Order: sequence, then C-alpha cells, then structure tokens
Amino acid sequence: MSTTICQVMGFLVSLLGIGGSIMATAMDTWSTQDLYDNPVTAVFQYQGLWRSCVRQSSGFTECRPYFTILGLPAMFQAVRALMIVGIVLGILGLLVCIFALKCIRIGSMEDTAKANMTLTSGIMFIIAGLCAITGVSVFANMLVTNFWMSTTNMFQGMQNVQNRYTFGSALFVGWVAGGLALVGGIMMCLACKGLIPEESRYKAVSYNASGRNISYRTGPYKVGSGYEADPKTRKGAGYEEAPRNEDGRRPYPSKYDYV
Repeated sequence: MSTTICQVMGFLVSLLGIGGSIMATAMDTWSTQDLYDNPVTAVFQYQGLWRSCVRQSSGFTECRPYFTILGLPAMFQAVRALMIVGIVLGILGLLVCIFALKCIRIGSMEDTAKANMTLTSGIMFIIAGLCAITGVSVFANMLVTNFWMSTTNMFQGMQNVQNRYTFGSALFVGWVAGGLALVGGIMMCLACKGLIPEESRYKAVSYNASGRNISYRTGPYKVGSGYEADPKTRKGAGYEEAPRNEDGRRPYPSKYDYV
C-alpha cells in the first residue's frame, strides 16, 4: 500500500470516526427503558448525556435538559468530559491532517514537515478514539450496575421504585466511531514512515587544500623493499640530481655546486 493511499484512507476513516463521535454525543438514546416485563406501555423513557425524554403512546415526545451540573453523578460528568475531549482532539487532528496530505501541496513545505504533521494528527486520532471508547464503556458499565440493582429491587417486591434502563443505540454508535478513529490514527502513523525522506548512512566529506591550489599527478612508482636509505631533502621543486663520476664530482657544473 503506497503512502498516499494509506494517508488518504486514514484521513477518511478518521473523519467517519470523529463524525460518529459527534453524532453519538448529541443523541438522546444513550439509555432506553427496558420493556421486557411490560412491552405495552403508555410512556417510554430514554435518556442522553444532555437531556431526558419521554415519548407517549400518542406520539408526543417531550424532552427536558439537565439544568444542574453538580447534581449529576461524577461518572456521568466524566463521560461528558471524555466525549468532548475526544471530539476536540479529533477536529484538531482533521485540520492538521488536511495540511499534511501528500496530495495537497502548500507552498514549499518539505516532506519532513508533512511527516511530522501526519504523525501528530495520527496521535490525536488515536487519543480521540480511546476517549470515545472509554466514555461509552464507562456509561455502559453504569447501566449494567443500575440494571442489576433495579432487578434485585424488583425481586424484593419494590417494582415501582425505579425503571430499568438498557443499552441505547448511541452506545453502539460511539463504540463504532471510537474504533474507526483509532484505526484511522494507526494508519496515519504508518503513513508517516513513508513520508520521511531516505538519507544515506555515510555522508561524503570533501577536503579542500588550504592556501594555493595544488594539483597532484599520478605516475609510475617503484615498490621498495623497505630497507633503502631515506633520500636527501631536495632544495627545490622540480629538482633532479645529475649523475656523478667515480670521484664524486658531476661531469658538468650545476647551479647547486655554488650554493
């Protein structure tokens, strides 16, 4: 799978996940009245994160928002906070991801910057998905606890104490949305690796001689055995020693004889 396809698919999947989280948060069917013992009723109740609703048999529905904050359970407020944090992070991740798409070129943005933005948006999507899944799971745990407590009270002869509530459709929407956001974030993190430019392990270093430019010529050389005496220091560039006679003198005078 190419980097561009992985990045675009991660963006689309995350977009569906964040949209589903917003929809689940706004829905009023987080918990619905259990009609197992009374399938025919004149009043049907269901509740959401922001208001509770009552639907009558005539089709008339009345919803009442929660006017208090401190009077709500602490876990209920925690679910609200988790869903809001997930939505905010998801929206920010979408904005960052739009500018990080490889198919969109903005100015002279380098691939390294796009890779960092892709990784950032992926992490945001993962956190947003975890917040949605955690919030929905906490609310579901609250429903299960209250359901069994209500069932116990019913067996003890206190049927009219409170109604039993079960899972609403918003919980399933939230679970699916959180999973999509999580998968989209993972895909964005995988796409980040393909956006990083490949660099060679060994970098070539050029050395320039200081001072005058010096040119070196290659020529034939003689391999020595390592026991030859060191040659005498020459007194000038291009100096070549003239052959000598048996008495040690040169056959013709040289300019170095007068030095």
